[in-house]
Amino acid sequence: MAGSGSRLSRRLLLGGASAAVLIGGTAFALRGSGAGHRSDADARTFNRGNAAEPDTLDPHLASASYENNIIGDMFLGLMTEDAASNAVPGAALSYSASADGLVYTFKLRDHKWSDGVSVTAQDYVFSMRRILEPKTASQYASLLYPIVNAEAVNGGKLPADKLGVRAIDDKTLEISFDIQIPYIGQLLTHYATFAVPQHVVELHGDRWLQPENIVTNGAYVLKEWIPNDHILLVKNPHFYDAANVKIDNVYFYPTQDFSAALKRFRGGELDIQNGVPSQEIAWARTNLSGALHVSPYILTQYVLFNCTQPPFNDVRVRTALSLAIDREIIAAKVMHAGEKPAYAYVPPYMPGYPSTAQIRFKDQPMATRIERAKALLKEAGYGPNNPLTFDYNIEDQSDSRLISVAMQAMWKEIGADVRILPSDDKNHYNQLRRQDFTAAWAGWVADYRDAKDYLFVYQTSSRELNFGRYSSTTFDRLMDQSDRERDPARRTRILEAAEQTMLDDVAVAPVFFGVSRDLVSPAVGGWVNNPLDVNRTRYLSLDRSRFLV
Repeated sequence: MAGSGSRLSRRLLLGGASAAVLIGGTAFALRGSGAGHRSDADARTFNRGNAAEPDTLDPHLASASYENNIIGDMFLGLMTEDAASNAVPGAALSYSASADGLVYTFKLRDHKWSDGVSVTAQDYVFSMRRILEPKTASQYASLLYPIVNAEAVNGGKLPADKLGVRAIDDKTLEISFDIQIPYIGQLLTHYATFAVPQHVVELHGDRWLQPENIVTNGAYVLKEWIPNDHILLVKNPHFYDAANVKIDNVYFYPTQDFSAALKRFRGGELDIQNGVPSQEIAWARTNLSGALHVSPYILTQYVLFNCTQPPFNDVRVRTALSLAIDREIIAAKVMHAGEKPAYAYVPPYMPGYPSTAQIRFKDQPMATRIERAKALLKEAGYGPNNPLTFDYNIEDQSDSRLISVAMQAMWKEIGADVRILPSDDKNHYNQLRRQDFTAAWAGWVADYRDAKDYLFVYQTSSRELNFGRYSSTTFDRLMDQSDRERDPARRTRILEAAEQTMLDDVAVAPVFFGVSRDLVSPAVGGWVNNPLDVNRTRYLSLDRSRFLV
């Protein structure tokens, strides 16, 4: 895969001294990170715990939030996020739409790649053709399907030059759509729409991401990648707003073991950590009250079914497993941080989408649901002499393990025997992409704040992102209708009908709506809780001296 070569780099070490910080009234030793990457008083070196090891840093191949955290520091989209993750102008200074809302014209700001070469509209033409090129095999290619001829180009039916994207001049880009895109500003903050440097990609091919080759147009550029240890970004002096970027060096650490990451945070090795284990939430609220940030998050966690493989090609089996999940227990007794039971797929906090769709057994008592689940399995041919058995893939994280054990017991109650198969995040999602699973634990975090971002994944045309290969002509038709509906209220009702269709078909079994769980050192300035849980380093600062004791 393109980008794998970027993991080979030199090790750069920065010195470290010892001190202490005061967090929530408790003094903790403050030392350099395990690799000795910074001095403790260094206000320009930032250490981020980042959940998991990235699979790639190529904007056109990435698919995970922990990849987005790094990529969004390196690359600037036509639109970007402000400190609160609202969409604001990025590489584009402004844009305008045609009267019919189908053609957008973008005026690019005068800015440069990190090698000093000017960013041009042609870089965006090249990049959108690149992500839709069939051989790129981008999981997120379907995100761009609203662009004229995008699906045909991605399917190899039309050449790339037929894509509805053109450079009018070096600083003017035009994108033509088949449908109206009311969420255009949010869409263009997504890394799938980012430009990559044409002159570098064409020169180095798949090696363009190696630290000695890569150039970026964002606040930071890749300096090194030590696999399963850290990624180092350094400030890009050619970034258009470099004068306001206060942090020079950013270390991203894969912290899949949230309990170990909590210890590293307490020891001063991490300035922030994305993810706190559920069994430590109560302790953190008492002892790290000033550092623990729990807030609404546009996230749905769910059981994903492979709808093309037995036994989950049978809707009765999928329904039985969904019935047996006690969502209230999992949200309140397992998660502990304020997660909400999910009886819909699209989460709350989605602007303009109240969502009337819900799982139809929501108000049934658990005893009734258990009996119905047993009856469905019996009808599908399962019972004491032929129990339902299946493998269940999960990420090897503390919360995933706790949730899976709880659901294993719930499914046991209806006569299903489950073997839990944990693997690291990267391998887990690669297995889902390859359809190498029957049932799995998965989650979806909003890419942009519109209900379509949750629903388009289950369109037949989404292919790479539609891991469970759910396919429904009714669902597809409703999604197509929503794309062509100009009245916002009617569009919402159509999307709700589409959501209800996939819930009735049990494409997935939603379990809970998430909250963000971040540990943020009191030394960090500029952090803003927000529903996307996106905090770009360019807006942050450090003041370590006031916490030295």
